[in-house]
Parts: sequence; structure tokens; C-alpha cells
Amino acid sequence: MELASYAEAAVRLVNTEEPGRGKDALTSVEAIRVLFGPDSQAARRAGDADVTRFRAVRGRLRAVFTSAAEGDEVGAVDLLNSLLLEFPVSPQISGHDQRDADGRPDWHMHLAEHPSNATAGYAAIAAMGLAIHLTQYGVDRLGLCGAAPCRNAYLDTSTNRSRRYCSDRCATRANVAAYRARKRRETEKSEESTEQSERTGRTAENSHRTVARRRR
Repeated sequence: MELASYAEAAVRLVNTEEPGRGKDALTSVEAIRVLFGPDSQAARRAGDADVTRFRAVRGRLRAVFTSAAEGDEVGAVDLLNSLLLEFPVSPQISGHDQRDADGRPDWHMHLAEHPSNATAGYAAIAAMGLAIHLTQYGVDRLGLCGAAPCRNAYLDTSTNRSRRYCSDRCATRANVAAYRARKRRETEKSEESTEQSERTGRTAENSHRTVARRRR
């Protein structure tokens, strides 16, 4: 497993909740097992108590993304460090069960967690993956979707650090909303200009009438 996939574990967990819409998909043990994936042995350890524990870890991971999105680099790092201390992992070289094109073991780094429960195991790999991504690409590569009310987390892997939305769907929705808002402003400005012209015209007409009456 590539280390980048561990960071995606953090994103998947954070995005089980949509605060702006009042939605929460993390309501059962089965939802937790889905996060691990179908082939994960760790998922089998999940129990009812993990639902509450997972939600607590999710809140702490979202706080990391929120601090990063607000430009608080030190705050994001401090929050992530607290997770790393609480949920440690041990790096190991793995690859016995994977082969490259030449038939040799496909050696790669693997993060071995030592969990007391399913939450600890997931939190360990999610926090470490996020830490690797942060130190490799920068704190500003951790983002929250800018298309209100969506606040899904995402990892910015663009070449020019330009990503602002969690998906193409949200990007399109935000662009459409911005276009409509711009058109509204243009219409309002045009109406204000027309109204101002009409007021000016009425004022001028009244002035002419006043002058005409005085001449009589």
C-alpha cells in the first residue's frame, strides 16, 4: 500500500459528516467497516463503541483541515501531532505477497499500527498519512470545499496549488452560483442606473415647470 492512500483514509473519515447539511453517515458498525474497505481484517474488530470513538477522531481530523484552510499552519500541525502521539504506528517494509514485473517482491513502506480497538487502528494510519502528505506537500494542500454548504475535506495534488473544491460537481455548482450572483449584481446596477436617470429627468422637468410658472 502506498503511503498516499493513508492520507485518503483521513479524508474518507472526515467526509462521513456534512455539517452544513446536517448529515452524518457514521451511524453504525457497518459504516465503519466500509471505511476500512472490504478486504481489511481490522474492520472485523469494529464494535458498537467504535461509532462514538470514530466520531471523536473525525472531529479532531476535521479541525486539522479547518486550521489548514484558515491558514493556521502551526495550529494544524499541533492538532495533528496530538493525534500522532495518541495513535502511534511502526513503519515496516512489506511486499512478500506482491510481485513486480520481474517477479521479485514489490518492496514498499507499510505502517503497522498496534491498536487496542478498531478506532485506534484507523486513527493511526489516517493521522500518519495526513502527516506525510502535510510535510511532503505543505499545510496549504489540506483543504475544505469552498462550495457552500459543502465543507468536504480534500487533498490538493494540483501542480499549481489551485484546487478549491472537493469534486468537479461542487466546482461546477460554485461557478454557476458565482455567475448568477454576478448577473444579479449587473441587473441591480442597471436598474439603479435607470432609476437614477428617471429621478434626474423628473427633477429637471419639475425645474423647467417651476421656471415657466414664475415667468408667467
